[in-house]
Amino acid sequence: MTDSNTTNPTARTGLVVSGRPMSTPLRDVRSVSRQLVGHFVNTVIPCGTLPGDVVGGDVTAVTEVCLELAVDMLDGKDLPAKTDRLAATAAGWAREGIPIDTILHAVHEGFTVGLRRIMSPATARDFDQLVDGAGLVIRMLDLITTTVARAYVREHKALASEHHSAVHTLTSALLGGNASSTMARECGVEIAAEYCVVALDIPAHPDERRPGVDPKIVARRKLRRVQAELAARCGGVALALLSVDGGTVLVPSDSPAGGQLDGLIEGLSAAAQVRITAAVATAEPWDIPAAADRAHEVLDMAQRLECEPGLYRFTDMALEYQLTRPGPGRDTLGSVLDPLDAHPELLETLRCHISHNLNRQRTAHVLHIHTNTVDYRLKRIGQLTGFDPSRTTGLWQLRSGLIARSFARNSGPNRP
Repeated sequence: MTDSNTTNPTARTGLVVSGRPMSTPLRDVRSVSRQLVGHFVNTVIPCGTLPGDVVGGDVTAVTEVCLELAVDMLDGKDLPAKTDRLAATAAGWAREGIPIDTILHAVHEGFTVGLRRIMSPATARDFDQLVDGAGLVIRMLDLITTTVARAYVREHKALASEHHSAVHTLTSALLGGNASSTMARECGVEIAAEYCVVALDIPAHPDERRPGVDPKIVARRKLRRVQAELAARCGGVALALLSVDGGTVLVPSDSPAGGQLDGLIEGLSAAAQVRITAAVATAEPWDIPAAADRAHEVLDMAQRLECEPGLYRFTDMALEYQLTRPGPGRDTLGSVLDPLDAHPELLETLRCHISHNLNRQRTAHVLHIHTNTVDYRLKRIGQLTGFDPSRTTGLWQLRSGLIARSFARNSGPNRP
């Protein structure tokens, strides 16, 4: 953005302090920016809660831009292109949910430190230059803060508009069974003949649990990465209702992404930097609400049974689905494990062993026990229940009991 009112005619020849350009203490931009960013993290408390890649990336880069702008203006130049770069970065921060007060506080702290640097060598003979310099610093501060604030306001307006966009409305209508061809035309979206209805569970990013880091910022940045990856892989044809925890995505079955759903989930996991679990059901537009319920039910089963992250189809979970239907069969199967109620470590070992595909080494690693202990516990499970987990028939009964029990004690899917 260009602001002709920010140019200071009296500074066109550059300001001088103690016989040297006033900009001298700031000219080693890279070194000074590193020092300032370190000062921000240690002094400006909200900055310390930002994720490390934000501090080391955007914050450092924009600090360099502000320093370059300060040097140029102190030397009698004014390069508005640098404010364009600042505005673009500020808009990105707004999209990622980084509070504007954190940014503005860091800007003012940076000006405080910079002002000390350029004025510390001054003497009484530099009074006139210092007065001009102080006025220029105030104008620079005004330029930077208004640039950041304007970018934030514009981006928040755009986000609010996007949230209430026609496409969002259409997606909600499809999932609610209320969509119409007229609504689709008004949205400029062509409803596909068939959709892959994908239920997603997006776990918390490790940084969301890191002490001193704002978990809301980390979660929002994770969601933005997932949304960007979804748009890139689906070419804008996918319709989604997502939160930081997951949600539902409608992918046209005849689209390239619809034919490569496993790769899509892998890509979303890589973007989120966590392992996503998903389930899919296929449906024509009129049947999308029922398909969404089925997909989320399959997803819920995969989570309850502690299955490995990845994409699950109904055919993958048909047996589990049938075993979880209410009735005397489920109750009988669930009671198979009653003898283990007094031995929670045995029940946990059985659950872990099955979820890790009967791999003794992985079970021992996850439970932090020796493989011999795993063997002992499996043998003890067989003695208590009457079903030997090392034999096919016994394992089938025990696994069925786990499936039935997980739903009998906590019925109803946990739909995002």
